[in-house]
Amino acid sequence: MSTSCHLGFLLFPQVTQLDLTGPAQILGRVPGAQVHLLWKSHDPVATDIGFTINPTSTFADCPQLDVLCVPGGFGIECLLDDEETLGFLRRQGAQAKYVTSVCNGSLVLGAAGLLRGYRCACHWMWRELLPHFGAVPVAQRVVRDRNRISGGGVTAGIDFGLALAAELAGEEVAKTLQLAFEYDPQPPFACGSPEAAGPERVARLQALLGDRVARVMKRVQLLSPHE
Repeated sequence: MSTSCHLGFLLFPQVTQLDLTGPAQILGRVPGAQVHLLWKSHDPVATDIGFTINPTSTFADCPQLDVLCVPGGFGIECLLDDEETLGFLRRQGAQAKYVTSVCNGSLVLGAAGLLRGYRCACHWMWRELLPHFGAVPVAQRVVRDRNRISGGGVTAGIDFGLALAAELAGEEVAKTLQLAFEYDPQPPFACGSPEAAGPERVARLQALLGDRVARVMKRVQLLSPHE
């Protein structure tokens, strides 16, 4: 990696903060990394659990990024046809070395036209929407297709961050970061995927989140489909 690397994370209202802060924490420790949290203004932005995060740069004053990353959250509903945000992503994505996403942030990249013909990960609940944008959904924690790197749902952002750290600075740096953060997951329950959780638990979660998921799906369906 060069002596300086600009990494930009889109920060938007109702973002799932771990989608952003997980990989940002890891990638911010890569030698030479400069992390930018990006939104339309410098005003604090509310996450999906209420606390706020302060942007460090606006769309207008953001430097050209080496890595563009879009995290997810229910707030993507308002981004899917937000031309100010989509235009910013298109401009940055055209020159970025890596165009990336975590969770359903991949749908925002798709809405910006940045995933046509690319294989892509996404949270399992939203993965079926990727083909609407011409993307190929893949049920993996981290997916790389040329210069597109995507993480699956929420916690996969940490795996994504380590995979991207290896791309930027080499495998040994990434392994050292994994050790530094003591990332050695041993979850107390074996239900972190639909397959492991079983159909009844999946159905309960879908019912719990039904209205919020349905609104995003409806918004996607109203957009012009990929041709």
